[in-house]
Amino acid sequence: MLDLTGKKALVLGIANNRSIAWGIAQQLHAAGAELGITYLPDERGRHEKKVKDLVEPLSPTLFLPCNVQDDQQVTELFSNVKDSWGNFDILVHCLAFAGKDELSGDFSGTSRQGFTTALEISAYSLVHLSAAAKPLLSSGGSIVTLTYLGGVRVIPNYNVMGTAKAALEMNVRYLAAEMGAQNVRVNAISAGPIRTLASSAVGGILDMIHHVEEIAPLKRTVTQTEVGNAAAFLCSDLSSGITGQVLYVDAGYEIMGM
Repeated sequence: MLDLTGKKALVLGIANNRSIAWGIAQQLHAAGAELGITYLPDERGRHEKKVKDLVEPLSPTLFLPCNVQDDQQVTELFSNVKDSWGNFDILVHCLAFAGKDELSGDFSGTSRQGFTTALEISAYSLVHLSAAAKPLLSSGGSIVTLTYLGGVRVIPNYNVMGTAKAALEMNVRYLAAEMGAQNVRVNAISAGPIRTLASSAVGGILDMIHHVEEIAPLKRTVTQTEVGNAAAFLCSDLSSGITGQVLYVDAGYEIMGM
């Protein structure tokens, strides 16, 4: 039985109730994990309030700001984690961003700044957060991130995010090789297309979802809950022998040739 009782999990990337991170947080909570939640701070505090109200039923014991482009905020986040929890067990990274202009049209039109921003937030942030978390992760700990098929195949309009996800998946392998020595596992989930705040910026996202529903063996796409269940498995002792892997949770779409 999947049981995360006594485990402490830090979840980054909840934006609203459509976020895959929200589905993961719910399933971790259902399995008994104690949660820490981060939010992206803004000047008016609207995002903080939205996320705080959403996660209130999960009773997080930590609720902290974190903009991964701000080194000081990352340092303060893990300082707070150390002060409140000491060690912890699970880091969930659900962070990705590219400007809307970069997610349509020709890939060769990607701007230098757009490329840099997408790679920094979507890929480098996993490296930075893992380094900060490493001294605090318990033996048997787990890091889980989210990727997408566009990191290994060409998906219309996914453009620079495909490059970012390819980098992210390689980051998973290098981090798994490094952190295995302290019995920390690092894996990624490649979810099928789900309509979220992030995915809505991708041109033709609804066409992508309908295509998966037609082609995937299960004749549908997946839900946040299904991705959350897979993440809970990867965070649990049931997956103790799995690291450096990309687990496809996409109704089987990835296996199809036509």
